[in-house]
Amino acid sequence: MPAPGENLRINGTRLWDAIMEMAEIGPGIAGGNNRQTLTDADAEGRALFRRWCDEAGLSMGIDRMGTMFATRAGEDPDALPVYVGSHLDTQPTGGRYDGVLGVLGALEAVRTMNDLGIRTKHPIVVTNWTNEEGARFAPAMLASGVFAGVHTLEYAYGRTDLAGKTFGEELARIGWVGDEEVGARPMHAYYELHIEQGPILEAEGKTIGVVTHCQGLWWLEFTLTGKEAHTGSTPMAMRVNAGLAMARIMEMVQGVAMAAQPDAVGGVGQVTFSPNSRNVLPGKVVFTVDIRTVDQRKLDGMRDEIEAKAAIICDELGVGCEVERVGHFDPVTFAPELVENVRNAAEKLGYSHMNLVSGAGHDACWAARVAPATMVMCPCVDGLSPNEAEDITPEWAAAGADVLMHAVLESAEVVA
Repeated sequence: MPAPGENLRINGTRLWDAIMEMAEIGPGIAGGNNRQTLTDADAEGRALFRRWCDEAGLSMGIDRMGTMFATRAGEDPDALPVYVGSHLDTQPTGGRYDGVLGVLGALEAVRTMNDLGIRTKHPIVVTNWTNEEGARFAPAMLASGVFAGVHTLEYAYGRTDLAGKTFGEELARIGWVGDEEVGARPMHAYYELHIEQGPILEAEGKTIGVVTHCQGLWWLEFTLTGKEAHTGSTPMAMRVNAGLAMARIMEMVQGVAMAAQPDAVGGVGQVTFSPNSRNVLPGKVVFTVDIRTVDQRKLDGMRDEIEAKAAIICDELGVGCEVERVGHFDPVTFAPELVENVRNAAEKLGYSHMNLVSGAGHDACWAARVAPATMVMCPCVDGLSPNEAEDITPEWAAAGADVLMHAVLESAEVVA
């Protein structure tokens, strides 16, 4: 039986209230959130989400990566579940909606189904993936990567933050280690709702992004080794300046990305200087280059060019250079049949829409390796995200959740 008609909508007020209540946990300093993965704030946010799932009659499962799976039973015990969700962890200066909208939008869809007594053949599983952001423990999308077999559990548990704490130790500390084997859950389909994190939908006056592809990504972590020396008493010609090498590499990355146009980006978002003193040249600089494009050959070509040119720059300055590829996923083409479900839902509900390529990585990228997957996007103001000033409207949130629910019901098969 097809999904119900255009009169079926989620409770937008309830969704917005849930987003605002979650935002009270791990507040930032400028209106957003600092709820980094495996912190006490993350644990508190998980507990609130679990309570809401319990109240909605969902059964909770947790795997060894701490990912939360809240299941609404289907009518056919042999039917594979439809998974839908995102993440609750944030960047250090994150907004209220990145990731959170996808988890709570999925929960609201299930709440609405409960309110209206809608039954489905397939179970529906609301999912909160652990460590999507990768801000504290690189790489991003870590738990979904283990789920998809891209990373091993041992690799994930051994990842360290800047303080030297390991992922495995911190997951145990906050008490969210589950007993399920990671990746043991078969999927019928996977949907993810997300804010765009870009300016296109708002600029085009569209309410819904029908996501057809996701850019591929490389994160290259550079460790440059120079010589600590006094900035006032060390002659310019005698310096081994790791900071200067970093600056030249940053400029080079800009040039490589510009030469790879169209549809390619590159930049540096994280830098750590040591000893980070005003009057001491850095002896060590660690920074991460982020490059992305939807073209596989172009993506790998940019990586190779950046690594080769960085080695030349450092050699000329006498600076040591090590590169670790700390994050990667190939460009993703989402399942055409699920993309069509999203498009049809937007049209049925009367929401303006357009095809969109996701510029950011999401758990859907790894889920697409094990099941048909796609995404739904709504606009965010000025495309500003992740940022504490990140903003969306209640109407955008409700529209995205409406489309999400109808697309999910199409895959989950409504039972009369």
